[in-house]
Amino acid sequence: MPLDPILEQIAAGGGFAPMDEDLAILHAERAAARALALANRSRTKVKRTQDRQIEGREGPIGVRIYWPDTDSAAPAPLVVFYHGGGFARGDLETHDPVARAISAKAEAVVVAVDYRLAPEHPYPAAAHDSFDALLWSHEHAAELGADPGRIAVAGDSAGGNLAAVVTQLARDAGGPPLKFQLLWYPAVTFDLSLPSAEENAHGPLLTRKDMELYGRFYLGDTATGAPADLPATAAPVNGNLAGLPPAYIATAQYDPIRDDGTTYAKLLAEAGVPVELHNAETLAHGYVSFAAAVPVAKEARDRSLAALKAAL
Repeated sequence: MPLDPILEQIAAGGGFAPMDEDLAILHAERAAARALALANRSRTKVKRTQDRQIEGREGPIGVRIYWPDTDSAAPAPLVVFYHGGGFARGDLETHDPVARAISAKAEAVVVAVDYRLAPEHPYPAAAHDSFDALLWSHEHAAELGADPGRIAVAGDSAGGNLAAVVTQLARDAGGPPLKFQLLWYPAVTFDLSLPSAEENAHGPLLTRKDMELYGRFYLGDTATGAPADLPATAAPVNGNLAGLPPAYIATAQYDPIRDDGTTYAKLLAEAGVPVELHNAETLAHGYVSFAAAVPVAKEARDRSLAALKAAL
């Protein structure tokens, strides 16, 4: 099936700025993306939000907490959300619409995590911040009006990597107990030899060249070996997958990392983990961020959030 025509127009207009080695350009692109997000605020209604600084093992971590607009007095489920952006881009503003949609559609308290970005803070900084934020969220669930027994993680792209990583860390640490993992087009392998990386090498929206640079920015010296040699906290596909929470993995046909999600879903199933895999045949990488403009993307997003709500 062809690429959705609306998404094709967005891609032609520069939906995502291309990556560049120059850090000054990267910083300018981060600022521009943040300004664009602030100028186009999401209209998805939640009860309220609050920005906080929490303590991580290596310093403060920014989070934004979203409370669902419901009348229920019972504790809500809790979702810890990790934004995408290749570990080098993205923040609480660029992914505010996604976090709002999670809170509204799943009727959940959402803790969105502003983890440190590469290349200023390479691996394992983002993984450390992500797990520390999960621990904090679990510890403070009652304070947030959430149920500590109903926690899920969610993330898109690089955030999907981090969500997958923390499920393994939580299992190995004996908690927090997780009910579900929602992974939108997760970057879990760093393997550019997979067929989709070649098939969609020139995009749209994400290219193989972008992926190579994101990998160098994030992994730094860790990237010297083969993808199969990466630690599981960098490439969760290399970890022990037994005993992980059920997963919903969403991929996109026109995405160079489509096969990351397909591979992870297969390995999870082989490890006995319940998993749903849904491939959006007319969409490309990053489609959750375009749900307001692309009806097919909204349908795919809402289907995944319905699965999240049902699991919690």
